[in-house]
Amino acid sequence: MKTFHCDKCSQQVFFENTHCSNCDSMLGYEPSLRTINSYEPADNGLWSSLNKRDAGKLYKQCSNYVEHNVCNWMIPADDPHELCESCQFTVVIPALSSEKNVVLWSRLETAKRRLLFSLAALNLTPDSKETAPDTGLAFQFLEDGVTDQCVMTGHDDGLITLNIAEADPAERERTREQMHERYRTLLGHFRHESGHYYFDRLVVDSQWIDGFRALFGDERADYGEALQRHYSEGPVADWEERFVSSYASSHPWEDWAETWAHYLHMLDTLETAHACGLSLKPAKADEPSLDGVTLPSKTGTFDETLSDWFALTYVLNSLNRSIGMPDSYPFKLSTPVLEKLAFVHKVVDSYKATGIRNLAKPAAATAPAAAAPLPASGAPATPVQTG
Repeated sequence: MKTFHCDKCSQQVFFENTHCSNCDSMLGYEPSLRTINSYEPADNGLWSSLNKRDAGKLYKQCSNYVEHNVCNWMIPADDPHELCESCQFTVVIPALSSEKNVVLWSRLETAKRRLLFSLAALNLTPDSKETAPDTGLAFQFLEDGVTDQCVMTGHDDGLITLNIAEADPAERERTREQMHERYRTLLGHFRHESGHYYFDRLVVDSQWIDGFRALFGDERADYGEALQRHYSEGPVADWEERFVSSYASSHPWEDWAETWAHYLHMLDTLETAHACGLSLKPAKADEPSLDGVTLPSKTGTFDETLSDWFALTYVLNSLNRSIGMPDSYPFKLSTPVLEKLAFVHKVVDSYKATGIRNLAKPAAATAPAAAAPLPASGAPATPVQTG
């Protein structure tokens, strides 16, 4: 994630901010510039940008910004859409009759926007289902109790379903403990499920499929049987030596999705460190150092990025332990896992120049329809279509 500043007073602001805490300027994200801009009111409910790159250009707020305050993205004044580029990806939201659901929906949208920001940095911005029904991406946020079945978080041919319980920290932590997971975050879910989508778009029926099977295994193995075995018998005994997580050991599709999510996790964290000017100069020459983070999305080799990553996570974990907190990075990256991460990087890098919007739909989408059911949360409610 980049760092951002108010155009009016230069105060540092965050990606999620809607107002500058120093001068109270209205803030909004402008996707084509990938910047948080400051705005001043114009006529007819429009806003004039204060960013030097498009100073005076008129914008309107996303309707979810105006009506529900769950978004902070802006739309050019002449754009016919009332929803921003991010909100257009969401096709179903939870019922808003509950104040809690509004809060959970806001958290879901915030995590989704961070995912889209990361994908844009890699030139992997997808089309929406509205503009590309066969190859686009869409999200639906559902609640247990609306139907007789529990909501399954997962991906099905470009439609990503999230159980809104994952936006409740208490519910998510309870599930993490039940599943014996080291790490479970809302943003991590978005990254993981996007991995299934990008497997279909970038790997299936491509030059990469043989290399994928050599590293991750044959994805044609029965997925249902693999998951049933994983949940009944647990992960394979040596999973830490070959997989980034225990769930990754359940099936090659999940191994790819977990590795993909981890790759995005690394890049976003390193970009933040780079944007903040972070460097590490240890007292001993043989300890991990960091001097000007090298990002695979910019320049440098993946090996250089790994070197930066190891240095950064060593310090992050040491800082957490100093204040009595668990490690912020509780992962062990074995040689097979590093080879898989390098493979993901090669795949991503091969599409950096062209993007994915002109790719044909693969002959048969193969990613799984859903993951394991999550525990129920909340009272029954009817989901609302947003567009």
